[in-house]
Order: sequence, then structure tokens, then C-alpha cells
Amino acid sequence: MGFENIIPEWLKSAISVGNDLLWGDFLVGLLILAGLYFSISSRFVQFRWFREMFRVLKEQAEILPDGSKGISPFKAFTISAASRVGTGNIAGVATAIVLGGPGAVFWMWVIAFFGAATAFFESTLAQVFKVKDEEGGFRGGPAYYMQKGLNQRWLGIFFAILITITFGFVFNGLQSNTIAHAYQEAFNVDRWIIGIVIAILTAVVIFGGAKWVANVTGYIVPVMAVIYLTVVFVILIINYDQIIPMISTIFANAFGIREAFGGAVGAAILNGFQRGLFSNEAGMGSAPNAAAAAAVSHPVKQGLIQSLGVFFDTMVVCTATAVIILMYTDLEYGADAMQGIQVTQAAMNAQIGPFGATFIAIVILLFAYSSILGNFFYGQSNMNYIKESKTALFIFKAMVVVMVFIGAVMDLETAWATADLFMALMAVTNLVAVFALSSIVFQVSADYKAQLKQGIHPVFQTNNIKADLSDVDEWGENRYAYRNGSKSK
Repeated sequence: MGFENIIPEWLKSAISVGNDLLWGDFLVGLLILAGLYFSISSRFVQFRWFREMFRVLKEQAEILPDGSKGISPFKAFTISAASRVGTGNIAGVATAIVLGGPGAVFWMWVIAFFGAATAFFESTLAQVFKVKDEEGGFRGGPAYYMQKGLNQRWLGIFFAILITITFGFVFNGLQSNTIAHAYQEAFNVDRWIIGIVIAILTAVVIFGGAKWVANVTGYIVPVMAVIYLTVVFVILIINYDQIIPMISTIFANAFGIREAFGGAVGAAILNGFQRGLFSNEAGMGSAPNAAAAAAVSHPVKQGLIQSLGVFFDTMVVCTATAVIILMYTDLEYGADAMQGIQVTQAAMNAQIGPFGATFIAIVILLFAYSSILGNFFYGQSNMNYIKESKTALFIFKAMVVVMVFIGAVMDLETAWATADLFMALMAVTNLVAVFALSSIVFQVSADYKAQLKQGIHPVFQTNNIKADLSDVDEWGENRYAYRNGSKSK
């Protein structure tokens, strides 16, 4: 069945023009500027409090008034890591290297280095301005700190619409596209068949409320991540003699004079930044939605956890994939070369034999499917921010299922180009808000540091800082008061 041209040419051209406008010097410069500003102004919080990240990670979950445990820092970390680890780490890295050369890996590291500080700021803000939901838990994210922090509900609505479209439709289409290509490569199954299967599996959960599927993937994904990293580690040990030459190649292609004159450095930077942003999501405004849900005693704690998540995602998982690909001796570069998940499958085949493609197909199915479910909940949460409507939610669910199928049969280049455009729009909107509210993060961080110096367990009180947080009442000793009230209603 010929679905390759399901997206009209005029729309592809519009997407290309949008990417040229946003992903030129503008967004690359903005990401660097944001990372530099957040890093320098916080005195490189991503390194200064690196040990503190691990200390917070080991803290026990808070006991809620109803006797149940809240989400522990470690569980919050694993949840966010599971949502980050997926298509970007496996297929995205391959695309970055093929289009940008080995030097793209270095620039992925760069965006992770600065992105860790950006993630700290946006997730701390999400915690500060979170609200209690009808279940007595918490929800929040950029839409909430745009409304409550900047007093700009229109901007919050705009971002909520943007993230709903981006994650509910665009990113879910890309996830199913990657799954379909992986199974076509491993088992020679038509992508439209895979698209139907994934669409049905998605519909079962979001329409039927089959939460057990989501729960199972939530447990399996971290295990698969460990298995994937273990396989890569073993391959690295076997090929230890290639490590130094590989690192040299990465740096040579990132800075080489010959490559600079040939324009390859620009391609490496662009592709490294694009795939790095898609993978670790730092500054995009997606992770704060998950960060806001955690029950912690101080906003800084979740900022630290999400900062650590960026390091894990890029420096560990993305680098692991890059190692496999750069060891592949038949790797070809350029726009006409093989791209995406099929590159990773071919590289894994070269290392562990014919089972390599099947192994990657299984891994990406679990990673990408769990991301589809997580993306849906991001979209649903932001739809509820705009207006709670059962009819609108039903239409949204139906469109998600349709987009999962369309994504599976869409051509690879269009799928990635669409994702690039929408995540750029999200990043620009979110970073403007985080810049404007950064002074609050400075004050909240100073409060956290002061309590640590006093040797007490940090508990945030809004009256401890100078910023006007009169519209925020979810902190201090009574931060769970409404939880009890909500249960009695």
C-alpha cells in the first residue's frame, strides 16, 4: 500500500521553511545563550551540586497525610529517565552522525552540559508553581509558571496548545515511525501493518483505560535500558582498542580545520543540537510537566533530579549508541545514506550477528511505545489546563490514534523534520519564560543552600524569599492540606 506520500508536498515545503528560519543561527544561538546564562549565573549548578543530586536521589519518599507514600526522588528519576530514553537515543543519534558526522556526538555532549543547568531552572520553576489536582496530587509545567509566575495566561494557553500538538501528534507519529522502520528492517513487515498494530495498542490504553499495559511498560523500560547499556558495555570491552581512536575521531570532526572549510562543522553542530534537544528535552518544557508531579519538600530537589536525568540520557545512553554506530565500518554519511533506526540495527548486526536488528527492534518497541503513552498524558494534562471537556478529550484521543498510524507510514525525513519544527517552537516559548523567571530560581536555590548550611532538612516556605508568591499555596508545612480536603469532598 502506497502511503509514503500521505503528507502533501506543500506541507513538507512549509515545514522545511520553518526549520530553516528557526534552526539557523537563531535557535542554536538561543540554546547556547540560555545554557551559558543558566550555568554561569548559577555558578554551574550542574557540577557544583553534582554530589547533592545523588544524595537527593537516595532520599525516602515523603509520607502523605493519608498514610501513603509520595513519589520518591529515585522513582521520579527512573520515570523521567524512562520517558527520555527512546527514539532520540537510538534512532536520533544515528541520524545525527550520518548527517553531521562523528563530530555531532561532541555537540550532543555540549548541549547536555549546558542543558543540565537549563533543566534545573525549568523543573525548579515547575515545582514552585505547581497546583493540586482533583485527586489530591500535583500537576504543573510551563503553562502554569507562565500563568502564575508571569501573569500571562494567554501565553500558558499558547504553550499548552503547542505541547498538546507536539507530543500528542507529532512526537507520537515519530515514535511509531521508528518502530515501523525497525520491524520492517528486522522482519520485513510492511509499515502500514505495524502502524495498525501500534494504533490499536495505543487505543486500548487511552480509550479502554488498560492501565496495566502502561504499568508493565513502566517496569520493563528501565530493565531494557539496563540490558541495552550492558550489551553496549560488553561490546566496548571486546573492542577496547578502538576507544581512543573513536574519541579522537569525534573531536577531530567537531573542530577540524578541513571540516570547517567544508561546512561539516556546521552540520555537526546543527545535528548534534537537534538530536540532543529531542533526546534530553532540556529547555523544551516537557520534563517540567513530570517534575511538577513529584512530592518533595523543596523545589530544588526536583530541579537536581531532572538535571541528573539530562546527564544520564545524553552522556550515558546516547553515547552508548554512538559507540556502536562509530564502530560500524560500513557506515556511510550524507543525506542520501541510510538513516535512523536502520543504521543502529545494521551496526548492532555487525557486532552481535543477525540477532542485532531483532534486539534493537524489541528495545525500540518498548522504549517508543512507552513514550507514546507518556506523550499522550502530557497532551491530556495540558488540554485539561486549557479547559476540561469530555468531548474535546475524546476527539484528542481519536486524533492521537490516527496520528500514530500516519506516523508509521510517513517517510523518515518528513517525520524528523516535523518533530524538529515543533520542538523548536516549544523551546523558544519556554526559554523566554524561564529567562524571565530565573530570579525566582536564584532565590529558591539560595534558600535551599542556607538550610543545608544550617544542617536542617530543606523545607520550602514561600515567605522565605523576596519574590511575590502570594498566588502559590502548595508549600510549607501545610503543603498537603488540600489533599485531605480533596478527599473529604
